[in-house]
Amino acid sequence: MANTQGPQGNYDPAGSTQMFRAFVDEAPQGRQAAPAPAGPRIGLIVGVVAAVVIVAVVAWLALK
Repeated sequence: MANTQGPQGNYDPAGSTQMFRAFVDEAPQGRQAAPAPAGPRIGLIVGVVAAVVIVAVVAWLALK
């Protein structure tokens, strides 16, 4: 087992700091270049607009 040290020189017996940094620094292959799909965002906007319309209709009927 190698004696490894963390970024501040603290002893890390398991070497987990280095393994974590290697995991975090590793860039995902293929995912980074793909643009985010617009479908879910449009669906969310439509859902929010529909909810506002429904609340407005219910309020209008309640105050009528």
